[in-house]
Amino acid sequence: MKSTSPHSALLTSLILASLALVATPAKAGTQWKWKDASGATQYSDRPPPAGTPEANILQRPNASRTLQLARPASEVDAAASAAKPAATAKAPESELDVKRRKAEEEKEAQRKAEEEKNAKARADNCTQARNYQRTLNDGIRIARTNSKGEREILDDKGRAEEQRRTQEAIASNCK
Repeated sequence: MKSTSPHSALLTSLILASLALVATPAKAGTQWKWKDASGATQYSDRPPPAGTPEANILQRPNASRTLQLARPASEVDAAASAAKPAATAKAPESELDVKRRKAEEEKEAQRKAEEEKNAKARADNCTQARNYQRTLNDGIRIARTNSKGEREILDDKGRAEEQRRTQEAIASNCK
């Protein structure tokens, strides 16, 4: 019968544990892959140097814990702050943002409708003013009703004043 000493049992278990660690393959996800400034592909278990553009980082480690342990705190903070704008750009709109956007779109639609309405009114005013100018230039007698309700015919002074007002209307409405 073979007896084993406590030291040999300990030694055997240490050897088995060492063999188990050596036989376990390293995680492939702990490798960084990036293109450096000269365009060469780099591989490392450490993150790329600070200032490497995000577009040049081709592969990151899978575990975020590995990322935080591998980088100095200043690089982790810089990476986190650089990642925030991209994350917020992809985040779904909040209900308040949706309401604001819809309100702005409605306001813009109302403004455009108002502009179209004003443009149509200016075009109508322009047409009327040009027609009235032709009538004034033809020399036809023009009569209008005064404040007392009486009909009066424009004399030369009144016609000149009407032509001046018509020219102003054409200048402001016919652009």
